[in-house]
Amino acid sequence: MTLGLMLKDVKISLGGRTLLSLSKTVAPGDVLTVMGDSGAGKSTLLEYVGGFLRPPFEATGRLILNNRDITTLSPQDRHVGFMFQSPLLFPHMSVRDNLLFGLPNGGMTKHERATAVEASLCDIGMDDFADRDPATLSGGQQTRIALMRLLLAEPEALLLDEPFSSLDQSRRADLRDLVFRLARERGLPVLLVTHDKEDADAAGGDLVEL
Repeated sequence: MTLGLMLKDVKISLGGRTLLSLSKTVAPGDVLTVMGDSGAGKSTLLEYVGGFLRPPFEATGRLILNNRDITTLSPQDRHVGFMFQSPLLFPHMSVRDNLLFGLPNGGMTKHERATAVEASLCDIGMDDFADRDPATLSGGQQTRIALMRLLLAEPEALLLDEPFSSLDQSRRADLRDLVFRLARERGLPVLLVTHDKEDADAAGGDLVEL
């Protein structure tokens, strides 16, 4: 039984030209970093793993997550969490409601849901922010909330599309440490794409350069 995320003979192509070819296994809590310039196919790889690949890009190969073949599953059935360059918080919702949105439907009482949200805010040092409007938060705070909303959905793997790129150096380092620590604690395999060598160094694990 092999847990983690396996990319087996994955190829991403455009117009018959292969952009990248990859066979890797990411163990629970580990990070695989794919680094390269714009247009190298990094984000397209994440879209394929997440189930969002659109024409004209094409992909082949198998995707195995915790012994489930997710290659042909719909995005919602893959149980993969996606972090983008922008936090994409819902502007009409409070921080609390944004986090509640991340929780799975059913199986939890109202009290249990509220407790889970409170615990997630404690995890990121934002205990008193539940009633805040997302627009009043700094970029780093918004990214922290987006991360916890993602983790509350209980994904089995994380896909990171340069989520630190919009932050200044000090906030970027703090957020990197937080994301990788929480992934390790939860045993989540992480696929990170970036053009920043510091991101790759902080992630540790395997590095693929395109």
